[in-house]
Amino acid sequence: MTATGTTDRGGAAGAPGTFAPRPGAAPLGRMIRAQALLETKMLLRNGEQLLLTVVIPTLLLVLFSAVDIVDTGAGKAVDFLTPGILALAVLSTAFTGQAIATGFERRYGVLKRLAASPLPRWALMTAKTCSVLVTEILQIVLLTVIAFALGWSPHGNPLSVVLLLVLGTAAFSGLGLLMAGTLKAEATLAAANLVFLLLLVGGGVIVPLDKFPGAVQSVLGLLPISALSDGLRDVLQHGAGLPWGDLSILAVWAVLGLGAAAKFFRWE
Repeated sequence: MTATGTTDRGGAAGAPGTFAPRPGAAPLGRMIRAQALLETKMLLRNGEQLLLTVVIPTLLLVLFSAVDIVDTGAGKAVDFLTPGILALAVLSTAFTGQAIATGFERRYGVLKRLAASPLPRWALMTAKTCSVLVTEILQIVLLTVIAFALGWSPHGNPLSVVLLLVLGTAAFSGLGLLMAGTLKAEATLAAANLVFLLLLVGGGVIVPLDKFPGAVQSVLGLLPISALSDGLRDVLQHGAGLPWGDLSILAVWAVLGLGAAAKFFRWE
């Protein structure tokens, strides 16, 4: 008993000024997991984001595999298209969807409130990237099932595919967060959708890069979407090993994008 007749709440040790449970921030890993789970639930509940990330890639895969619109070269169209559509799924989720959602979170003050929490800026970006990876797994499973139904015959090492997808996700996630953290929400919405459409046409997703002039090919080949789609196509269609050139391009974009996002991202 204390001098005032109340019981000290210091626990077994009886140390004054301590409480059970002890107040303070949760362990960093637990905070990241909780934020990633919240981000994933919000993403899956957003109908507009699901349209962008799931419905559009699925429709493009089915349409261009069934109708001879684009010359995809020798072999079945689905063998050429599926790697590009997988790359498009990563682009739509990690870049376009994340940039738009984060941009409006910033506008409505959600990020400002998170900034007052113990969650560091880099941990928030990590949680958002983890959420993107979960969504991409669902996308890839769905697209793979549809591609097999259309007669897809993949080759190559699955570990090479996973490495390409992870690096591609890191690259697009960094660029999406950079855009959302520096531009106004309306500008992010317009720019993200414009970039999505431009890369859909000029990123080797549906139209082969060799259909473009030589000088243009050289520039387009350095884009992360081109590196991801070409790398996946080399492995899944042609059975190549690790596409080191494409992996290097994606790694550079990932380092630059995530580094710039960590430095220039503004909470409000």
